Amino acid sequence: MKKYILITILIILSMQNADAQKQKLQKATFGMGCFWCTEALFERLNGVSSVKSGYEGGDVVNPTYEDVCSGTTNHAEVTEITYDPAKISYDELLEVFWKSHDPTTLNRQGADVGTQYRSVIFYHTDEQKEIATKYKAELNKTKAFDNPVVTVIEKAKPFYVAENYHQDYFIKNGELPYCRLVILPKMEKLEKLFKAKLKH
Repeated sequence: MKKYILITILIILSMQNADAQKQKLQKATFGMGCFWCTEALFERLNGVSSVKSGYEGGDVVNPTYEDVCSGTTNHAEVTEITYDPAKISYDELLEVFWKSHDPTTLNRQGADVGTQYRSVIFYHTDEQKEIATKYKAELNKTKAFDNPVVTVIEKAKPFYVAENYHQDYFIKNGELPYCRLVILPKMEKLEKLFKAKLKH
């Protein structure tokens, strides 16, 4: 009987610990061009538990990839990042965000052109809004880039998970020309700039 009670207590405690861990996790949502690139970068960071590619900021419910690519839904390609702030801070996520794309080009990242490729931060809390706004202002004040940062900072809106074939795209399709020519150089830059923050 005592053994049964002890096992029950241990199960309850482990469930409480799991719930507490989930409560500690937070979300960050970034759009910085093609979500294939964004996802591949943030998946590598220590403290990030999951990254989902999807669509946010538009006017249509449950848009498809084709809908978003048409440029008529006003959605951006984004990644929703679940992270542990005890292991990686929102400031650190923003640092990777700013340094991994060109935040000075409006509705464009390289050859990808359209509002769906806009540079955008969807904040989930007032604290995230404040941090992102101050960070952007500081970048412009110090002229960190040759041109002004045009990243839009908006309150989080409904997030729609993209189709399954978009998830873990680089992991599944690393040999494709787009992955080798566009994503791989970004991964190499990440390795160089943020080696201490990467998963081993």
